[in-house]
Amino acid sequence: MTTVLDFTLNAADGALRTVFAKPRASKPCPTLAAQETELSPQEKALSGALMRVNHVGEVCAQALYAAQALGTRDPALRAHFLQACRDEGDHLAWTRTRLDELGARPSLLNPLWYAGAFGLGLVASRLGDPLSLGFVVETERQVEAHLASHLDRLPEGDHESRAIVAQMKDDEAVHAQAAQDAGARLLPAPVKALMRTAAKVMTTVAHRI
Repeated sequence: MTTVLDFTLNAADGALRTVFAKPRASKPCPTLAAQETELSPQEKALSGALMRVNHVGEVCAQALYAAQALGTRDPALRAHFLQACRDEGDHLAWTRTRLDELGARPSLLNPLWYAGAFGLGLVASRLGDPLSLGFVVETERQVEAHLASHLDRLPEGDHESRAIVAQMKDDEAVHAQAAQDAGARLLPAPVKALMRTAAKVMTTVAHRI
């Protein structure tokens, strides 16, 4: 029988892999057929900064889902969180690969982002499964809006980055709906506002560092 210690060790292993290892995707990276990307140095720098922010978001997603899987006592819900974590792993790999292609680096603060998100996930899980799922719904909806804004900001000629972000946006909507269907409870407005503020701080800092 799987024990809390097993889950804890798996969570620690996941943290090390997310922050320090190069991730591998289980699905091919989205591309646009017959489209070639030609970027100026300024456009390349902008794409790199935006994809670094998106990569940080996926680092945080790994932490959130891992923490919520650790915190729930419902085996079915734990499986739900772990599957979502695997799905987000593709996003993590795609964004990291695109960073390498653009000659950009991941955020230097990834260990801090992971630790903070993991702590939030544990707090959410202690509030009970319905609110924990509500936290997922709100997070995914905010991420979906954030990705939509990046589609507006990414250079029109950066077809690779745009294809990745568009697919991620669609996937986040699916994750939000899955959490809603699993019994999510609506979060209070002040909590949503606090989450938006925290996300703003993270994206602003990760854009540069």
